[in-house]
Amino acid sequence: MDVRRTDPLERLAQVVAARGVQTLLLGLPVRMDGSEGSSARKVRAFAAKLTERFPDIPLHLTDERLSTAAAAEKLRAAGKPAKKQKDIIDQAAALELLGDWLREHDPGQP
Repeated sequence: MDVRRTDPLERLAQVVAARGVQTLLLGLPVRMDGSEGSSARKVRAFAAKLTERFPDIPLHLTDERLSTAAAAEKLRAAGKPAKKQKDIIDQAAALELLGDWLREHDPGQP
């Protein structure tokens, strides 16, 4: 299956079913001054579709400011030069968001 051609909600439904997802987390692209622009509106619209499709799964929006910069810094510290980060930077930024969210919602997390 070509994931790029699959409807995102359908693909997420497959992942939710296969992995027993209990919480959904979306990065909200907020400007540095805290305001929201067109990208944030698109994410909120997608969040509404997710909530409609998965009404029993809690959905959380989290500020994604600086997540890519933090991920890039960690990759550099791990010896991954900037030119080689392109393929994995979004995944690394998603891990930053998840880690931040988990620390915020479970203070016992390191």
